[in-house]
Amino acid sequence: MNNPRSLNVIDDWKNRTCVLATMHKKETVISPLVGSELGIKVVVPEDFDTDRFGTFTKEIKRQGDQLHAARAKAVAAMEHTGLDLAIASEGSFVSHPIVPFLSQNIELVLLLDKKNNIEIVGLYETTTAIPKGTYVSTPQEAVDTAVSWGFPDQGVIIRPSRNARGQIYKNITTHHELYSASKTLLSRWFKRKIFIETDMRAHRCAERMKSIKEATHRLITNCKMGCPICNAPGFVPTKSIPGLMCKSCKAPTPLAKEILTVCKICNHTQHENLERLIEADPENCRLCNP
Repeated sequence: MNNPRSLNVIDDWKNRTCVLATMHKKETVISPLVGSELGIKVVVPEDFDTDRFGTFTKEIKRQGDQLHAARAKAVAAMEHTGLDLAIASEGSFVSHPIVPFLSQNIELVLLLDKKNNIEIVGLYETTTAIPKGTYVSTPQEAVDTAVSWGFPDQGVIIRPSRNARGQIYKNITTHHELYSASKTLLSRWFKRKIFIETDMRAHRCAERMKSIKEATHRLITNCKMGCPICNAPGFVPTKSIPGLMCKSCKAPTPLAKEILTVCKICNHTQHENLERLIEADPENCRLCNP
């Protein structure tokens, strides 16, 4: 068994091969960064299907939350290759927590070390990589709409209707292909309009790829945060305790009053009391702002 005080996990990573669970070219942004910053050699598995964990095009529903999906990809990639070190990423699109009617993209990049029983995550949130979709009535309208979204650099998908699961056209790379596919769908009996949307898969969405790159930077930063006791990586805040005092009425609010950081190897726990530094704005208080 490893002695926590003598464990140097990052040096250990440099002597092992890491599998990256992707089929959508994420290695173009992830591999160079973890290679140069952490010394990790990355390989991409052959014949590895990540779509089985969920698709943006709705044919397969994601099981569990974003972290669960990324972890499932990493575990499957290790089983597929026989390696015990893996990286996986997962994106999601959710409502903005503050701005009404605005969506945001959250990218998560996870490193899973089965040998040392360590899991480290990097997160990045943005409002630049946002799905778009609309109905069009002619092939030329489909082309014009796609171009306004940045096609062909930004990929598009067309389907008979917004929620259709069949007759979905992906991997369209030219104006001619888009025109032809739209014409085919619109030629169906009584078909007056079709649905066109942005393709949010990483290799067809440059903005998402930028976000994955930023999430990888966050992952690397978290990997370099060593435990003060055993030097294990990933010593970052893991839990927040609500109850930060309101500046006006001094009542507890839902905001965090304390942050806990727990080492994944030796369980050393560090408490950071936020109340000695700040107070909550009354707009976050249920008494002052019911």
